[in-house]
Amino acid sequence: MDSGTDAQDAEDSRSGVHDARDSGTDAQDDGGSGTATGRFTPRLRRIALLATVLALLLGGSAFFYGAHQLRSTPSARNHALTDTAATTRVGGDVGEGLARVFSYAPARPDAAERSAGTVLGGRAARQYADLFAQVRAGLVEQRVTLTTQAVRTGVIELKGNTARLLVFLDQTSRRGEAPATSAAAQLTVTAEFRDDRWLIVDIKAR
Repeated sequence: MDSGTDAQDAEDSRSGVHDARDSGTDAQDDGGSGTATGRFTPRLRRIALLATVLALLLGGSAFFYGAHQLRSTPSARNHALTDTAATTRVGGDVGEGLARVFSYAPARPDAAERSAGTVLGGRAARQYADLFAQVRAGLVEQRVTLTTQAVRTGVIELKGNTARLLVFLDQTSRRGEAPATSAAAQLTVTAEFRDDRWLIVDIKAR
């Protein structure tokens, strides 16, 4: 009975040694796997770094392409959106010019016509000459007075030496001693910069 017990203990002992060896082998395998993982980590980091740099390069290229597109659009070339000084000047010159050519009185019938010679050109000058020829006949005889003021001037487009504007006018007219009457007018005006001044070259009523 004791002999059998001893034999069993010896067998268990050998099994224990075998299990321990197996466990050691598993532990060694795990350690080897960990070592392999450690060898691949720098490579993965390099790949991740390369991907990040590539993304930044692509993002930068897209940004510069987008900026170029923005600068190349018609809106970007329209300096009415960006050049405040030029926009203010063309608006002032056109508004003042319209007020001068569309204001006249019986005592000074030639004043408006002289002003037209300095602020109008091209098609606008021809339009005005035809219009004033009709007005001039009754200007002195009927004692017609017309006063015009540009109340609002908006620059729609400003490219190079050409500008397009929307102008709102207030006009007051009087015939002899009759009460004055007022009216509003809305014009689309094209102007060109010539000889250091803005010249009105086209006028369209809206």
